[in-house]
Amino acid sequence: MGAHPDDWLIVAGDVAERPQHLALALEALVPRFARVIWVPGNHDLWCPPDALDRTRGQARYDELVALCRQYGVLTPEDPFEPWPGEPDTFIVPMFLLFDYSFRPPDVPADRAVAWARESGVVSGDEQMLAFDPWPSRAAWCHARCAATEARLAALPPESRTVLINHWPLRYDLARPPRIPRFSIWCGTSLTEDWGRRFRARAVVSGHLHLRTTIIRHGIRYEEVSLGYPRDWHAERGIDWYLRPILPAAGDGAARFAPPRDPYL
Repeated sequence: MGAHPDDWLIVAGDVAERPQHLALALEALVPRFARVIWVPGNHDLWCPPDALDRTRGQARYDELVALCRQYGVLTPEDPFEPWPGEPDTFIVPMFLLFDYSFRPPDVPADRAVAWARESGVVSGDEQMLAFDPWPSRAAWCHARCAATEARLAALPPESRTVLINHWPLRYDLARPPRIPRFSIWCGTSLTEDWGRRFRARAVVSGHLHLRTTIIRHGIRYEEVSLGYPRDWHAERGIDWYLRPILPAAGDGAARFAPPRDPYL
């Protein structure tokens, strides 16, 4: 990867399943960009049930935030920063999780996992995404949403945002074509209207392994994951995967991970 001293980089989650591997990634990225923004993905929070030497749940998240701060990386726990090219636009990293509400209206919440399993789909989150000390993943999700919503509501009323969350904010963007019932592990209906409510210039996510740009109500929703290994094109180099999200301040741009692959 080349140097991008005028650019800010969003790392939209699922970097590594061990904190030391996240540290290796940050050591490579931070010197190359003016600013790095990080949000956690489900894989970053994973811990096998029998791995007694690792943190889990809230403690894992806190460990990763502390690690990012050692490298000067912006996290969901830090104040929202204005984008230098447009000071009334705030960069908003979030950690919101999921609550099984991305499901059809005729599927009760307590049957959501069983409903997904009927199609042969079960997320590893059920085994490896611990939620201690919260009573459930949904409870943790709802607490995160409430706290983040309050912070967003406190922004100046004329301000714009770039909303960043590993999981998609809308149900209609969270149904992978081949495994649509995986949607229940993809976000929460609590955020369905956040793009419009909080005046988003763009909304960035990285959970679905499907690189896309989709417009809803005039707002760009950018899914910026690298995809699965079978989708990678090493010969292009990593710089090919950087996707501009906002216009530049000077000659730079806010570049937040990989673009839609024209060959898929």
